[in-house]
Amino acid sequence: MPREHRGDGGETSLLSGQRVRKDDPRIACIGGIDELSSCLGLAIASLPPHADQAAAMLTSLRRMQRELYLLGAELARRDGPHDVDGIGAGHVAALDRQVEEIDARLPRLRAFILPGGGQAAASLHLARAVCRRIERQVVYLAASEKISPQAIAYLNRLSLVLFAMARWAAHMAGSGDELT
Repeated sequence: MPREHRGDGGETSLLSGQRVRKDDPRIACIGGIDELSSCLGLAIASLPPHADQAAAMLTSLRRMQRELYLLGAELARRDGPHDVDGIGAGHVAALDRQVEEIDARLPRLRAFILPGGGQAAASLHLARAVCRRIERQVVYLAASEKISPQAIAYLNRLSLVLFAMARWAAHMAGSGDELT
């Protein structure tokens, strides 16, 4: 007879040990963050090897994955121990600087663009879209529960950086922006 697991009944645990349904909005946010980290992993796997610009992007994407882990842990600690470092103003400011640095390397955007531009760029566009969905989910959660405003700001800025990185990757691949 197969062994039953604690999650088989449709519940999971937060860091506090509190059991919640797997369709709880907080769990949806945490699951989305995991999905976004996986999208970043796909983008990392798509980067061209041995390119200096790709190495810088790789470093940034790995940092983002670690920061998403912090954000997921922050969301998982409802009424639990607060010894988990969360996302702060410094994380948001770093993303602001990063998007400015990337945008300075790219032609000014004057129209909407289509996602694409090679495997890495398309993966980053997918990550950006997933990030926007998670941002909406966290905003929804914040309407009924205490959520750090820095968490929402971080997701907003992260989507901007991922968009800029997708454009950068398309230009590195020689594709450039595909205008609508």
